[in-house]
Amino acid sequence: MSPGGAPRIYVSAGEPSGDAHAAAVVTALRRRFPGARFEAFGGPALEAAGAAVLDRMERMSVVGFVEALWKLPAHFRLLARVSQAFQAHRYDLVILVDYPGYHLRAAAAACAAGIPVLYYIAPQMWAWGVGRVRKLTAVRRLAVILPFEEPFFRERGVPATFVGHPLRDRPPAPSRAEARRALGLDPARPVLGLFPGSRAQEVVRLWPLFRETAAAILAEHPTTQVVVAGTPRGRYDGPGAIRIHLGDPLPVFAAADAGLCKSGTTTLEAALVDLPMVIAYRLNPVSFAIAIRLLRVPHVGLVNLIAGREVAPEFLQRAATPAVLAAAVLPLLDRESGAARRQREGLALVRERLGPPGAADRVAGLAVELLG
Repeated sequence: MSPGGAPRIYVSAGEPSGDAHAAAVVTALRRRFPGARFEAFGGPALEAAGAAVLDRMERMSVVGFVEALWKLPAHFRLLARVSQAFQAHRYDLVILVDYPGYHLRAAAAACAAGIPVLYYIAPQMWAWGVGRVRKLTAVRRLAVILPFEEPFFRERGVPATFVGHPLRDRPPAPSRAEARRALGLDPARPVLGLFPGSRAQEVVRLWPLFRETAAAILAEHPTTQVVVAGTPRGRYDGPGAIRIHLGDPLPVFAAADAGLCKSGTTTLEAALVDLPMVIAYRLNPVSFAIAIRLLRVPHVGLVNLIAGREVAPEFLQRAATPAVLAAAVLPLLDRESGAARRQREGLALVRERLGPPGAADRVAGLAVELLG
């Protein structure tokens, strides 16, 4: 460490969600080490937490195997710069958050320079092939956020610790009535929330499908109010009767009776507000062809993986059609239907398994151990 015992820590996050999670860890570490110096690859959240952002993450994050090829040169240039800093022993600890395509290489570079690595939010190797676990040998500690990940990695020789899910630390959702007032919705009519994701390329692929599904639902159930949790990075052409809410998606989750969700963390956000959902996802066809051959789990929705069974129906690629999705969503708009009640039983189990609040503090505790 630097004179006075203040650690020098490098933090790396390649996309908005990782930036937010990394910032929470930096904030927790600052409480323990007020004089610590943080340098980062990241974005506005890390910057606001007091890290010096040396390289910006914007425009670097992608989804899919084919899409990632376009970003390889930029990532290799970044890795070369960071590796030089590691070799110069500028840091006492490296904290990597999610973003495995790049971070597994960064972990190897830090390990080669003799710097301990704490990896927060594990690569989904349980889904994409057990053989890749060996790439985590460079990691001193792995902080995982899904309950089944700790035994998976520990059984394969990786020192993993379940720290709970960071979504548990979000502010509480408003009541249904408050959320509907804030969104300008009729409190007496059913509400469908559309959640096509925050990445621009996700919205491009999913918005037409979600829009057409909403149209099919409105044809059957014309009193339904439809709201999309939008992002400034997305385009929502031809919304018709669909309201577009930009900003924090929490009011849309809280206001809705049912949700149409992309797979991934969005399904956990829905689970935390007890929102029954249908899961749909589409990838670039070539990326999907690769993914389906590598996939080693029976579900893609995180709520289903955590519950160990299908809590919410999920439809991928060509199986995700407006007619099929509408038929699955319609029963959920009635909060007292059998389908909605059964799903809520499963969502309660998911919430229990996500662990207590305080994930960032527990990650900071692991960091303190490594700084030793």
